Amino acid sequence: MLEEKIRNYIKTQKGNVAVAVKDLKSNMKIRINGDMEFPSASTIKVSIMSELFNKINEGAYKLDDKIKITEEMKTDGDGILKELNLGHTFTIKEICTLMIILSDNMATNILINMLGMDNINSNIKNLGMKKTRLQREMMDSQAANEGRDNFTTADDFSHILELTYKGENVNKTYSNMMMDILKKQQVKGRLDLYLPEETVIAHKTGDLDSLEHDGGIVYLPDREYIICVLTNKVKSNKDGREIIGSISKMVYDEMSVN
Repeated sequence: MLEEKIRNYIKTQKGNVAVAVKDLKSNMKIRINGDMEFPSASTIKVSIMSELFNKINEGAYKLDDKIKITEEMKTDGDGILKELNLGHTFTIKEICTLMIILSDNMATNILINMLGMDNINSNIKNLGMKKTRLQREMMDSQAANEGRDNFTTADDFSHILELTYKGENVNKTYSNMMMDILKKQQVKGRLDLYLPEETVIAHKTGDLDSLEHDGGIVYLPDREYIICVLTNKVKSNKDGREIIGSISKMVYDEMSVN
């Protein structure tokens, strides 16, 4: 049995591991530590993207509105914007795409400041996510040291992915647009680690010290399924990626034959 196999594997690993799986064809579900809170790392960026499209739907912004990159926007960590010359302009859709597919922290903070943290958190609640919250910008180590971190659970992450897949995040048009962005993910080596190269996954990763996450929708020829694996307090980030990859392979193998 798949769930038992995953549970037995988790017992052999150091650290916390949470798993949420849903077969979107049969509705079969696996929940292991699904409501355990983890620092969200960059998985919170899916919630930021959702509020952006929510505001676009309300008419507050347009996808082709332009944002000019300034010195005050510079943010360390992942991403490409910080390496470019100041003064470049990007559309809101391009900024959002960089936030998701390259996990660009500068792009993320631009959108947090534009949308407002309270609005993002209100939308998180409206979407039915129970324990996910945004409490700081990316790379704000002072806020993290003061205990203001960003949190999520495997259940919440799975929930927002399912809403988006079903066309119920804002509306069908914007849900499809969000799914297309998630399919372009360039941060690899977790859910996809042991899967065939051609496997299509719409997903978002996250990592901090001794913490690795990945959650997404895997597209097989005759079915799709959601898989979210969150880890922290693992021996090393490499171990975290191995855990995610190994669990992902177990689920893929089961889904491919049944």
